[in-house]
Amino acid sequence: MKDLLFGTAGIPLSANPRTTIDGIKHVRNLGLGAMELEFVRSVNITKEKSPEVKKAAEESNVVLTCHAPYFINLNSLEKAKIKASIGRILNSARIANLCSGYSVCFHAGFYMEQEPKKVYDTIKQNLKEIVLTLKKENNNIWIRPETTGKETQFGNVDEILQLSQELDNVMPCVDFAHFHARTNGKYNTYEEFASILEAIEKKLGRRGLDNMHMHITGIAYGPKGEKRHLNLKESDLKYQELLKALKDFKVKGVVISESPSIEGDALLMKKVYERL
Repeated sequence: MKDLLFGTAGIPLSANPRTTIDGIKHVRNLGLGAMELEFVRSVNITKEKSPEVKKAAEESNVVLTCHAPYFINLNSLEKAKIKASIGRILNSARIANLCSGYSVCFHAGFYMEQEPKKVYDTIKQNLKEIVLTLKKENNNIWIRPETTGKETQFGNVDEILQLSQELDNVMPCVDFAHFHARTNGKYNTYEEFASILEAIEKKLGRRGLDNMHMHITGIAYGPKGEKRHLNLKESDLKYQELLKALKDFKVKGVVISESPSIEGDALLMKKVYERL
């Protein structure tokens, strides 16, 4: 990707009517460059509707990403739940691709009180199946396991980067608020943000920083990690230092605002970033 684009997690709240296509057009009218299709409850765009969404995105010059359903656990103890999880990711990737989507992100799973190495191997094997299936379908959308906000969830930075090294078409979805919450308040200085970007470049090369899919939001957290999202100015996240790090490292890709005020914070971040 040539630039760093800012966008909303879902249809902007100020869009009227609040449909996907109107949301895409409204994103462009706001001066933003990206929108995440929120499939978090269900994949809510049909195969038949996808060409219209693709056309709207292309005409508006808006990059689409996608968040697959929350009901995913590639490390479930029940085979039926793993199969259903794989199906949800595949369905999200197929629809997002038909809509001209750039990448699909998801929370990969839970440790289930198992050894992290065992969990890693299980999730890697199930992700490999997803990637191979999509390859056979000529679908090259980026598959992006997300860094997660609780210690009980699989997805620290090392795990996600290792998956990205070992599997084709897999790259990280970096959620900086999740880092911050997962570590109960750490990862909140320029140096710490820079260390994450350095790790990405070390493991994935410049290609890793040129193809980023990121989430940024304010966040409330406690000893067990993430509690809820907040607007940036209501939180302690040092988003200006984060944006400075992104600029200094010449990061390219998509920044998605997941704050309650999705377009408000997307516009705030874009404004701050452009001033740096």
